Amino acid sequence: MGIVQRQGIRNTLISYVGLAIGFVNTILIMPRLLSPAQIGLTASVLLPLATVGAQVASFGFANMGIRYFPFFRNQGRNHAGFFPLLLGPPLLGFIVVALALLVGKPLLLRWYEADDAALLAPHYLAAIALAGCIMLGSLQDAYLRSLYHTSFSSFCQEILLRLVLVGAAVAYSQGYLSFHGYVLVYVGAYALVAVLLAFYLAAIGELHLRPTRAALRIKPLREMLGFGAFVLLSNISGTVLLNIDSLMVGAKVSLAAAGIYLIATNVSTALVLPFRALYKTAFSLIAEYWKEGDMAKMADFYRRSTRINTLLGCYLALGIGLNLPFIYGLIHRPEYAAGTGAVLLLLAGRLFDGITGVNGIIVATSPRYRFDLVFNVSLAAAVVVLNWLLIPRMELAGAALAYCIALVSINTARTWFVWRSYGMQPFDGSTLRILLVAAAAGFIAWVLPSTGNAWLTLLLRGGVLTVLYGAGVLLTGTAPEAVALLNKARRR
Repeated sequence: MGIVQRQGIRNTLISYVGLAIGFVNTILIMPRLLSPAQIGLTASVLLPLATVGAQVASFGFANMGIRYFPFFRNQGRNHAGFFPLLLGPPLLGFIVVALALLVGKPLLLRWYEADDAALLAPHYLAAIALAGCIMLGSLQDAYLRSLYHTSFSSFCQEILLRLVLVGAAVAYSQGYLSFHGYVLVYVGAYALVAVLLAFYLAAIGELHLRPTRAALRIKPLREMLGFGAFVLLSNISGTVLLNIDSLMVGAKVSLAAAGIYLIATNVSTALVLPFRALYKTAFSLIAEYWKEGDMAKMADFYRRSTRINTLLGCYLALGIGLNLPFIYGLIHRPEYAAGTGAVLLLLAGRLFDGITGVNGIIVATSPRYRFDLVFNVSLAAAVVVLNWLLIPRMELAGAALAYCIALVSINTARTWFVWRSYGMQPFDGSTLRILLVAAAAGFIAWVLPSTGNAWLTLLLRGGVLTVLYGAGVLLTGTAPEAVALLNKARRR
């Protein structure tokens, strides 16, 4: 068994454990231990601000490292000084970003209400330190991925980091830490990851910090900077899409509202987990189809992946939406239930994103891949504009509606682009039949009366939804994959 296969198995196990810890952490533990304003400050303001700062400072060099390291591999004992080259420009970029954040502090604080600004101001420097830690961690992670050593980095980021954060929240709730101490541990957790990755690089003999001129002779710095700039624009648009709504809710409404919105976002994120699992395989598979020029297989995969996403997405969206009172009941803080409407809108947008399939991956791997950057930048710009217009009028629901409209619009445009450019579209009759079955099963489960017991209501609605949806899908023959799995199970 090769190192790539071993690392892949370990990463899969680590990812699932990390997902479980993350769900328990963000849905069940953190909302019980911290107030909405405290969650809003740390996870909806400091972390997104630091993430954007880290992206700008690194200038796309994490992706550049993965792209260009094969040219440097085994060029001398230190890979021709590649690691210092990977760190050098981002460290200079971080100095610029840190100065910009310091100079822009009064302007940024002016966006927030007086009480929120008073809460943010004492911890503002933590965002700058956090940006540096995130940047160093991402650069070392990219270097380790290039070396095919990924499992330790995955463990640190998926498991260890989350355990430290929840431990800090428990310590704060028990009075062992002040809130300022909690913020320091929050930053320290990311610093710990960066330090551990450096120790790991030293342990495997790959921590080469001495720069060499040979690095600039293998590949011109101008070429690598150009690639990094292209990646930066794409990464920034993705980061803006993920974080701008929380930042703007905090600025336009309150930090408490940002914390409530963050929990709503985390609840709806459960819908996209199967989509992400599919996309990890889809990227390399579609790239191979492009290489072979096999458009028929690509079109078939496009339709099948859309059918699977529709099948799973409708069931999960209905399961989450119908049982939101139960989910919020687990938190034991009624103020978080104000995000219920936002969850429903986020589910709608993310379901449409899944139903339209792998259009973004097809564009990103196609000969016209540069249009992917156009779509990503357009999406980020649309989210910013819509949030600016809707949040002052609709608050949390406005942020969720902006996200929903942006996802529907961009996926409609991508689907049209793939159809217009390459003659492929992902829909057939089975897509409509799945949607009709889901609508019928969801309506029947929704009109069921509450039993008065949250657990019994969950079992009743979930059971009815599962039986009706599963029977409808099998009887209408809308999902051949599900029928094949059922027949295989029967034979066994």
